[in-house]
Amino acid sequence: MRIKAQVGMVMNLDKCIGCHTCSVTCKQTWTNRDGVEYVWFNNVETKPGIGYPLRWEDQARWKGGWELDRSGRLRLRSGRRAGRLTKIFANPDLPSLDDYYEPVTYDYDALLSAPLGRNGPSAQPVSVLTGQPTPITWGPNWEDDLSGSPVTAPQDPNLEAAQHQLRLELEHTFMFYLPRLCSHCLNPACVSSCPSGAMYKREQDGIVLVDQDRCRGWRMCVSGCPYKKVYVNHRTGKAEKCTFCFPRIEVGQPTVCSQTCVGRLRYLGIVLYDADRVDAACAVEDPQDLLAAQREVFLDPSDPAVAAEAEAQGVPRDWLDAARRSPIWSLAVKHQVALPLHPEYRTLPMVWYIPPLSPVLDATGSLGGDDADADDVFAAVHQLRIPLDYLAQLFTAGDRARVAGVLMKLTAVRSHMRGLTAGGKVDTDLLDRVGASGAELEELYRLLGIAKMADRYVVPKAHEEDAARLDSWASTWAGAEGCALDVPGGPGTGGATVVSGPSIPVRGAAGARRNGGE
Repeated sequence: MRIKAQVGMVMNLDKCIGCHTCSVTCKQTWTNRDGVEYVWFNNVETKPGIGYPLRWEDQARWKGGWELDRSGRLRLRSGRRAGRLTKIFANPDLPSLDDYYEPVTYDYDALLSAPLGRNGPSAQPVSVLTGQPTPITWGPNWEDDLSGSPVTAPQDPNLEAAQHQLRLELEHTFMFYLPRLCSHCLNPACVSSCPSGAMYKREQDGIVLVDQDRCRGWRMCVSGCPYKKVYVNHRTGKAEKCTFCFPRIEVGQPTVCSQTCVGRLRYLGIVLYDADRVDAACAVEDPQDLLAAQREVFLDPSDPAVAAEAEAQGVPRDWLDAARRSPIWSLAVKHQVALPLHPEYRTLPMVWYIPPLSPVLDATGSLGGDDADADDVFAAVHQLRIPLDYLAQLFTAGDRARVAGVLMKLTAVRSHMRGLTAGGKVDTDLLDRVGASGAELEELYRLLGIAKMADRYVVPKAHEEDAARLDSWASTWAGAEGCALDVPGGPGTGGATVVSGPSIPVRGAAGARRNGGE
């Protein structure tokens, strides 16, 4: 048993209001410079829709993630290494700029210098890349609030797989917001796709980064990532991606997108997992078994045997304590209300989602049921405005029953707390139906409804005493000092912050110098 710690995130989709604050603050922090104008490490999509880049979920087209070969062995969907190398200079599975969008600015000088006239001047859109006038035909938020849905929503791969007939009339359609960022997977396809070894998963916290010195711009990582969350800086020719704000994580602070989230829907924490179980979990035959297999990889930090072995393998005690208090462990493993995005990609993603629960009490009443009757409420779960088939295609590889179970548990939390606050009654039949105790539902309510910042973000600080050991390991692995982006005009507003740093997670000593710190 090889015990590793992994930083993860859970997002409660019931709370997302689609304000894009997370996207804007991430953009200002990490991609506010030349070469990455089209890049959004974090973006918020409206579902149903085809997303950013176009139809990123269509792996028949993009060939991202993993699959099982005829012998049941795991392999990259993009093919074996020799086959991938034949496409290294002309990759047919690479999204083009049109699949993302052409970033534009506006000719504001036309407004300032226009002469007096009968007609008011207008600022025409101009391409940031070419400086030429260009029409605006697509963008990362083109589908906001179903604005583009009459054209694009029927092309959503999840609707095609669910065979759900989408009705676009206002009274029949549905929508919800889906924030997306790099999933920092346990079995990242981008890392295995990289011919130069520049993509790597950090030993200490599982964050997936890019070594800018080793990156040669082959772009196979872009094809390999099924979530299309690796990008290419067209000025430097290097790959860049979400760093999970590792300089903030190292000092115990939440990521920028989490810190600025208006809806308070994000949860951060660490989990312990057995690295020896990862290969077997990725290779289970039935895609609908992948969720259970991934949960089996995680280790219970409250188990004395696990805690003792973790300490023996060098996991600090404060990290063990953080793992016990982790909201990721509670929501994804203990209460099992959080689900991974597209587990069938076999990457074991570490960004999880609590599926949206439509106004279930209203649905119960519209169906002629009693919203105080658990049976009527649970029956309404299967008739909600957001189809179970669609949510199942997103989060459980098509397993409707598992999604329904999560929604029923979330409904039970509401019904249980309503009974307690209204009359002090506990419906034992309700508890039996969802297989949970009253204390467990109340714990879920506290975490999902009224949790303070300290409960939502349980991020232990990095340990400076490990700097020498990690620096030695990284130097041996990478064979290079410094970071290629630690130059004037580098990423972020400070100019000397690293967007894709090397392998050292600690601040201070050699680690701080290598990561562009003080």
